[in-house]
Amino acid sequence: MAADNYLALGDSYTIGEAVPESGRWPVQLAQRLHWDAPQIIAHTGWTTDELALAIEAQQLHPRYAHVSLQIGVNNQYRGRTVANYTSEFRILLDRAIALAEGDAARVFVVSIPDWGVTTFATRDGRGRAGIAAEIDAFNTAAQQVGKTRGVGFIDITPTSRDRGDDHDMLGDDGLHPSAAMYARWIDVIVHALSMATPAKLR
Repeated sequence: MAADNYLALGDSYTIGEAVPESGRWPVQLAQRLHWDAPQIIAHTGWTTDELALAIEAQQLHPRYAHVSLQIGVNNQYRGRTVANYTSEFRILLDRAIALAEGDAARVFVVSIPDWGVTTFATRDGRGRAGIAAEIDAFNTAAQQVGKTRGVGFIDITPTSRDRGDDHDMLGDDGLHPSAAMYARWIDVIVHALSMATPAKLR
């Protein structure tokens, strides 16, 4: 295991849709904490099952010092149930822990941001309150699974709601965060990691 190698698993938020590579939050995080440049397995539109298939296709070896998991917004967007998400998220989290050589302390979950505050969401019939309630339910499920595995849950959702509809906090698509919003997430993530365990910042 390299001392600071980092694997980031997720969807459009992890891959940084609508921002340059340097603006992706895993890249910003690695730079802030002086970790190695992240290996990212993420794609716009992926759900939990699609991410699981991609991880298996990569045939990864369990050697990572840090592993992040942020997934679920597309499960919510497509109308999948929380129960289905919980089952598939549990499998993903177990895989993430295995990739950290079985050490749950090296793994952290990042919450799903609330896209209901964005310009894009004005075209969605569920409305801001409906989307927020669904996002909260999915995040609660992820947090509970994390607790059973001893994995930290980092809640960036309130930050995503604060100024989430500001022009400078959105990418050109009116849906995904800008690099500036991701930088605000990093403040939350770094603080949470520093409060959790020194090993995460080694």
